Amino acid sequence: MRSVFIAGGAGFLGSHLCKAFIDKGDKVMCVDSLLTGRLGNIAELKDRRRFTFIKHDITKRLPGEVTGRQYDLIFNMASPASIPKYEQFAVETLLAGSIGVKQLLDLAARDEARFLQSSTSEVYGEPAISPQPETYNGNVNSYGARSMYDESKRFAEALIWVYRHQRGTNTTVARIFNTYGPHMDPDDGRVVSNFIVQALKGEALTVYGEGSKTRSFCYVSDQIDGLIKLIESDDEGPINIGNPDEFTLLELAQKVIALTGSKSKIVYLPARPDDPTQRRPDITKARQLLGWKPKVPLENGLKPTIEYYRQALGL
Repeated sequence: MRSVFIAGGAGFLGSHLCKAFIDKGDKVMCVDSLLTGRLGNIAELKDRRRFTFIKHDITKRLPGEVTGRQYDLIFNMASPASIPKYEQFAVETLLAGSIGVKQLLDLAARDEARFLQSSTSEVYGEPAISPQPETYNGNVNSYGARSMYDESKRFAEALIWVYRHQRGTNTTVARIFNTYGPHMDPDDGRVVSNFIVQALKGEALTVYGEGSKTRSFCYVSDQIDGLIKLIESDDEGPINIGNPDEFTLLELAQKVIALTGSKSKIVYLPARPDDPTQRRPDITKARQLLGWKPKVPLENGLKPTIEYYRQALGL
């Protein structure tokens, strides 16, 4: 039985990680400020004997209920992760990627725990190459409408490098590409949730730009499997965890309309600033070092996601 700390554990990915480790027989300390996390995501775990939830902001001094335990594995999943949320909570996003990361690194160093940081494909910015390998240094605007998220993750990666290479902390970094599935907040503003909710409500699906921008969508069960394989490995990362199958946003919208049986139309809005035109991971490292690759095709993952939203919205 391991002791696992998951910051941001009531969020989309964090809540799935909590369940995965509880199901493995481990003890889980779930900490979340509930700024964007939701108690409903962990409702099925609250009465499990080996599960503990504490409402707390990791940018503040960690309480005794947290520091009084010793941990084997520490995940940092704590940060707003969708455009409307990190624009709304811009300062909080920057602090989560700096002060919050440092506090958890200090905890990992104290316990000699294995630490995993959830980074993002956004560190690649508007990529000049595709697919994006981990060796690509990116093309990121450090002063703009989306810079608070991109730069918080880039700073976190730099801080982690220092802790690992100068202080010997056992760290790794996962660069997460677009992930979807149950527990995504219907109002979080990401493209999959936007399209599904709009289709289920019979509203027009809003595509920013001409619909030709591409994304690679990874179903949540594949993403969680990759994250667990990474933290249980010895690799320092960064490692891309995502699905290399690439779709235009127009193709995604059409699939959602077909799978929901909606009569919704598609409308086009002006492109958002600094919104990458292409996003596709090179997962060679994940295949070779972790033995990981995604298994769930887009349509197979969209079906349970749509059903989740039907129930969540009462439609």
